[in-house]
Amino acid sequence: MNSKKWIAISALTLLAGATVAQDPPRPQDPPRRGGGQGGKRKPPQDGIVKPSMSDTVHGSIYADNWFAMYINGKLVAVDSIDFLPHNVVSIDILPEYPMTIAVLAKDNADPQTGCEYGKQIGDGGFILKFADGTVTDAKWKGKCFFYGPIDRNTADPKVRTDPLPDGWQAPGFDDSAWPQAVEYSQERIDPKEPFFQNDFKGAKWIWTSDLDLDNTVILRCRIDRPGWKPRWTTKPDLDVSGPAPK
Repeated sequence: MNSKKWIAISALTLLAGATVAQDPPRPQDPPRRGGGQGGKRKPPQDGIVKPSMSDTVHGSIYADNWFAMYINGKLVAVDSIDFLPHNVVSIDILPEYPMTIAVLAKDNADPQTGCEYGKQIGDGGFILKFADGTVTDAKWKGKCFFYGPIDRNTADPKVRTDPLPDGWQAPGFDDSAWPQAVEYSQERIDPKEPFFQNDFKGAKWIWTSDLDLDNTVILRCRIDRPGWKPRWTTKPDLDVSGPAPK
């Protein structure tokens, strides 16, 4: 037999009979669990049902120029941009009906003259839509607390300012004597691009009776859901209430 062929056959024979060393089997990793407590899940507590994100309601708000919004007396949203650019604020809320929405809305206006950009008269506007069907419309109440320039006199501008009433953001506040909010057309408000990127279908632009001279307004509405009961049984223990903005 050829010596080279004998060497090749011998090498194949050794490989066929060789035992390949293997690493010892690794222990299985324990199953991972969520919960945000280092992978540990607390045991369930009898009778407690916690809300989930599926219980929340999404909302979109656009204000010209700024707003702070309370729901059932709690501050839930503040416009993060005081003036420009105009922006849409999106929030998720955990609803509780009846739901009283109270909004402090401000148009850009100098506190001493009521004008903007020197001697110009600006205009306001507010619109809101929640996924539960809540929208802004003429069913809301609205009242002005900062008006000017009086008689549209920009040469010698004067203003009228009234203090915000105590408890204006609370569900029990009496707004029965307030006038209804006034609806305005989209063309009159002339919203900017972020508005068109969000769903406001069915909602109306609202303000008080003078879109130009009413510079600071409060808008309020109560949303009823007869027979509504929360799916969850928990209540927050923390206190997130705070003073109303002035």
